[in-house]
Amino acid sequence: MQVVKVRLRKPRRVLTMLCSNIHLDRGDTCVVRSDRGLEWGLCILPPEPCPHERERRFTDTVVRLANEDDFKTFDMLAEEERKARKICQEKIRRHAMDMKLVDVEYTFDKKKIVFYFTAEERVDFRELVRDLAHDLRTRIELRHIQVRDEAKMVGGIGTCGRELCCSSWLEEFRPISMRMAKRQNLSLNPSKISGQCGRLLCCLSYENDQYETMKRRAKQARAEETGDASKSSGVTSGMPPERREKPKPPEAVEVKAKPVTVDAAVETDAPPEPAPGKPKPAGDDGKKRTGRRRRRRKARGGKGGGGQS
Repeated sequence: MQVVKVRLRKPRRVLTMLCSNIHLDRGDTCVVRSDRGLEWGLCILPPEPCPHERERRFTDTVVRLANEDDFKTFDMLAEEERKARKICQEKIRRHAMDMKLVDVEYTFDKKKIVFYFTAEERVDFRELVRDLAHDLRTRIELRHIQVRDEAKMVGGIGTCGRELCCSSWLEEFRPISMRMAKRQNLSLNPSKISGQCGRLLCCLSYENDQYETMKRRAKQARAEETGDASKSSGVTSGMPPERREKPKPPEAVEVKAKPVTVDAAVETDAPPEPAPGKPKPAGDDGKKRTGRRRRRRKARGGKGGGGQS
């Protein structure tokens, strides 16, 4: 058993399908069977061998190469889709529904028709389905899609001048954030980094991993050059070594000694100095005068005591 890559007509999905005893080249048209029934497909990768263990992963198969009858059916389906689109738009205007019809798709066996639309809020389209089923006489399916899916189905030319990635080769959408634009030093003006769908460009994610890896490596290299000392001193590690400011040595602080005051109550061996303005008594004369005063006090006290008794 072999596997082949096939791109479906609407929406432009690329699926891996089983192919047995059918010779396909790149660019060949074929009829395939998917979960929605028979569909029109385009081979984008020739068949290649597939191990027996991997065959269970794939459920879609290639039915046959497209023949003349299939090409006639394809042209007829395209005409029927244009008519169904006009009918659906008239019904939407009649019911005054807030929705935008994007595309219409018939399955290749014409058993079901799918209407793709966008809407900002939830839409009750039960009456619309009944009216479409009454007019088209087939199974009706309305599928709500996002604005990115709308750009993928409609197609167009991007700001780079090439076909939109989502409509040419991109299989799934990755989440895009403004941080990716900041990391790549791009303009943060939304009009310059937004695509046809109004969302951020999908190509912002293509080189985001490389920018993140290179910046991490550069940061590690700078950290090894500067060492832990520069980090603790607050020196900017992003500047080159010759432009970094050297740390200043600590300034010497002069501390003035305050005068020490001695409490007067502290006893010292030296005699107390006289108060300013009073003469300093002589050594022996002062002692004699003090002794005389003491004797006079005692004599007065003795006389008075005798009179009282």
